[in-house]
Amino acid sequence: MVLSDLPSGSSAIVESVLDVAPGDAISRRLRDLGFVAGEAIRLLTRGPMGGDPLLVQVGFTRFAMRGGEAARIRLRRNDG
Repeated sequence: MVLSDLPSGSSAIVESVLDVAPGDAISRRLRDLGFVAGEAIRLLTRGPMGGDPLLVQVGFTRFAMRGGEAARIRLRRNDG
């Protein structure tokens, strides 16, 4: 599953951030912001009519991001 497919209000664990190309600056920036393997995240809400932007919480920090950026973040369900 990827972050853009996660239902609003749900939590999950980051598995990885996908690089679209070698040296992908957007994926590198997402990892720098805390989207790293094992980190718990929560999709708080989506923009108007279920679209962009997505409001995501990692730790105590909230980020607004586009669906295309969220589609790079691979997740596994949070069983806890």
